[in-house]
Amino acid sequence: MQPKLHIKKGDIVKVIAGNERGQQGKVLSIDRKKMRALIEGLNMISKHTKPNAANPQGGIVKQEAPIHISNLLVIDGKGNASRIGRKLNDDNKLVRYSKKTGEVIK
Repeated sequence: MQPKLHIKKGDIVKVIAGNERGQQGKVLSIDRKKMRALIEGLNMISKHTKPNAANPQGGIVKQEAPIHISNLLVIDGKGNASRIGRKLNDDNKLVRYSKKTGEVIK
């Protein structure tokens, strides 16, 4: 069984450690097995590709590399980077909330 994570695809996150520290971006995908996330426009690497149908010329392609989830904080509705908690709302549904402001995150 894979663990529940504090970030989801589509969240806006802030990087708190590593070369990209302080930058923000949108989560494109999450690998729950490796505990890593792809963030739009961050942690770019150069990948050498052979010519193929999609890229007939081949060459060097820039693409995002995954960042470990422990190095990410979710940005809440007010623009603050905050840790995430879970609680039951009025309809007995489990929702994520910002521990800094207490507001529910979508």
